[in-house]
Amino acid sequence: MNNSSNHPNCSIDDFKYRVYPAAYLTIWVVGFFGNGVSLIIFCKPKKKWSSVNMYLFNLLISDLILVCALPFRVTYYLMESHWIFGDAMCRIMSYAFYLTMYSSIYFLMVLSIMRYLAIVHPYKFVMLRNTHSAKIVCCIVWFFVAAASSPLLLSGITNQGDKVKCLEPQSRTILLMNYVVLLIGCLIPFTVIAVCYFFVVKTLTKPRNMQKKSPSHKKSSAMVIIVTCIFIICFLPYHIVRTVFLEIYTIQSLLPSYESCDYINCIHKVAVVTLCLAASNSCLDPLLYFFVGENFMYWWRKRKQQTELKQLNPKDPN
Repeated sequence: MNNSSNHPNCSIDDFKYRVYPAAYLTIWVVGFFGNGVSLIIFCKPKKKWSSVNMYLFNLLISDLILVCALPFRVTYYLMESHWIFGDAMCRIMSYAFYLTMYSSIYFLMVLSIMRYLAIVHPYKFVMLRNTHSAKIVCCIVWFFVAAASSPLLLSGITNQGDKVKCLEPQSRTILLMNYVVLLIGCLIPFTVIAVCYFFVVKTLTKPRNMQKKSPSHKKSSAMVIIVTCIFIICFLPYHIVRTVFLEIYTIQSLLPSYESCDYINCIHKVAVVTLCLAASNSCLDPLLYFFVGENFMYWWRKRKQQTELKQLNPKDPN
């Protein structure tokens, strides 16, 4: 987002220059390590992939793209909003950030639907769990999100004095896109996820199921907790605060100048923090890979067996 107003007091540049580099660097380090380790484990499959693994792998690719884009943002804000990487890279970085955010949201939604089918309608799940169907769904998600995010490719660099600005779409473009993005990029996926998990929890808490502690039920419980936390921590706050900020921006002309700046600066600072939280989903997704991914469960069980064998046979070199 660009500056809140032309009024000299309506600027939070100093705040952005402190928060964005620190937050993005932290997310880059944690996300690169977590997703890098996850990629290594994904690339060592010991059995044929399921549809769930296919969706998790695409979520991982989305996270890695986001993590790789963060150093450009760090450099930009460390140089106090001066872009040195050219117009084409500016458009790509703006596009990649939101492409990965919303592809992550949709892959989380697809995973939630699959978990709902596995627990509530297991026979339908068996019919849809093949990798061929998963590949089609993944292609649809990427194509849809890529097409919906394409207007961001129109926002290139702008010259303001001695600085080249980037990553700051014009307010009019944001205003036009916000409610559409809020609906299809957040509210609809969140509603689908909430409905799926309502029925998953309802099924798991039935008396006959409470006594069962099968791996499938444990996976379902882990997924409900992790995905719900990701949405509540990362995605919902950003979309809510962004909408509030833009609403206040539109009525700024109706408010006294000083009061306008107070309102907008406060909300704008919160928007900066929630944008960082939205990017931090790449740090939380590896928890999903570990607790839900089949490759990870196989890897963990194998390591556990090796540890137990070493304890039983301490002199065995293997």
